[in-house]
Amino acid sequence: MVPPAFVRAVSYGVYEGAMRGAIHALKYDRMAPLGRELGRRLATAIAGLAGKDTAAEMLVVPVPLHRSRQSQRGFNQARELAGEALRVLRRTHPEWRLELSPRALVRKRSTESQAGLTPRQRRVNLRGAFFVSDAETVRGRHILLVDDIYTTGATARACSRMLVEAGAASVRVATLARAQRRFPLQAGATRNFIRVETPSMTVH
Repeated sequence: MVPPAFVRAVSYGVYEGAMRGAIHALKYDRMAPLGRELGRRLATAIAGLAGKDTAAEMLVVPVPLHRSRQSQRGFNQARELAGEALRVLRRTHPEWRLELSPRALVRKRSTESQAGLTPRQRRVNLRGAFFVSDAETVRGRHILLVDDIYTTGATARACSRMLVEAGAASVRVATLARAQRRFPLQAGATRNFIRVETPSMTVH
């Protein structure tokens, strides 16, 4: 399997139980207050990137929704999570220079839901779905790509590839949750992935 274009990926926890319920409530029931709590948890995951191989200055790029999906939902959950996480990280990691760029990456065509698709079907579904709106925005920059869930990595791979092809110096990925794999792993599929172990989550 071709190695991903991103350097590392982190997540807060596993996409199950209370975490799964909270993400669904945010995305589909529009429970906006949950965004603040989930954003703080995403910040914890991002803090797990701290180390000598992590750039101190990063452009934070949320995975975009297609305009039709965003219009239907009313917001982009990745954008909301990224914004809250940055507010936390600016307090906890003032040495990091993090700049939110919600329009750097655009989803130019609507795709069918990734749920229930095999890894190969996910890759095909996302082919040609993303593009960089302005290469000057990302050229030479270290990118932190943010999304709510990492399942097979198809979305992270597709977005990272576009960013690197546009001239990004590097891409790191941070998600709130990582799905438990239901498909056989391919060689090297998780080589760049680390998961932040955290206490269990309780949603009230």
